[in-house]
Amino acid sequence: MVENNDPEATQASEEAGVVDMAIEGLSQSNLDILEVLKEVLKDFNPRPGALDDLPQVTIGPGDVQRACRLAKDDPRLGMSQLSLLACVDYLEYFQIVYILHSLDPDRTAVIKTDVPYETAALPSVTSVWRAADWYEREAHDLFGVHFEGHPDLSPLLLYEGFEGYPGRKEYPFNDYQEF
Repeated sequence: MVENNDPEATQASEEAGVVDMAIEGLSQSNLDILEVLKEVLKDFNPRPGALDDLPQVTIGPGDVQRACRLAKDDPRLGMSQLSLLACVDYLEYFQIVYILHSLDPDRTAVIKTDVPYETAALPSVTSVWRAADWYEREAHDLFGVHFEGHPDLSPLLLYEGFEGYPGRKEYPFNDYQEF
């Protein structure tokens, strides 16, 4: 037996095991949706996974707009609705989460992408779903993520000239003085 002392390989193997276990927890109908999602988005090298009982794929940030357009327009998926766009700060990178919904038949899927902290930019999906407008403005306000091609990234929650991004974990949120 050969022992693997490479910590990165060990971590990758453990992460793959966690992903496999998450996928195994999907219902049969959601496993079917995951297979269709992987097939429709195969050109974007999707990494399959699960978010609770929702099928998900992770793709590169440059492919987000095209992948979302395919998820909406492909009749096998028909994700006509953007239910949520969320930004998660992992300190080294941001993860943008798109929760998509099909009305007929009723089903939900997730597309995720990781965006580098230093160059937090990716294509806007407002041309795919108008509902992305305020979600992207919120992520821009709170985290500083730039959505290329967005029609108006003016502040939604903060005032003009606000310094910093209060959604980031590094933001000095509790720097106040009591009297």
